[in-house]
Amino acid sequence: MEGGAYGAGKAGGAFDPHTLLRQPHTILRVVSWLFSIVVFGSIVNEGYLNSPSEGKEFCIYNRNPNACSYGVAVGVLAFLTCLLYLALDVYFPQISSVKDRKKAVLSDIGVSAFWAFLWFVGFCYLANQWQVSKPRDNPLNEGTDAARAAIAFSFFSIFTWDYTDPSQDSSMPYAPYAEPSAGQDPAGVGGTYQQPASAFDPEPQGYQSQGY
Repeated sequence: MEGGAYGAGKAGGAFDPHTLLRQPHTILRVVSWLFSIVVFGSIVNEGYLNSPSEGKEFCIYNRNPNACSYGVAVGVLAFLTCLLYLALDVYFPQISSVKDRKKAVLSDIGVSAFWAFLWFVGFCYLANQWQVSKPRDNPLNEGTDAARAAIAFSFFSIFTWDYTDPSQDSSMPYAPYAEPSAGQDPAGVGGTYQQPASAFDPEPQGYQSQGY
């Protein structure tokens, strides 16, 4: 059974981009990639306001530069991580080693959980700083839509990073291969498989005496 673990039983198949793009985990990865662009793009473009009286920019989130820096850093790093694992998805069917496939799958699970946690922290942090922001710091309400968008997509990213284990997706071309156990129906109808009687086996006949 180890030979079929983590999809190794179907390794080496031709890469099919159409099949890959239809996989749920690939779609979620692309969505996460887009969400990360929205978050760091919103903060970079409209997350800093100019103060005429002070002559310098300040973060729209309660004048806290750490809040803006955190949002940008997490967004950029999530963007790069999505690209890295999209490349791994493309290369994954060519990996024939069970150990290498196991490492790839476990790293995907671990990284997804880690980024879901970072996005949760980011959502709470940005939402809290936005809530305590003072109206006098932004009397014209500049960049408020972008600030709210960064908070909203940080929240959405928590769930999009909760990926399904790619090796457990039965619709994927490199899904785990399960060897049929002895005694089971090869057709998978649920019955037990029995060796059919051979048509050439002679029927048992008893000894009969013939009278002369």
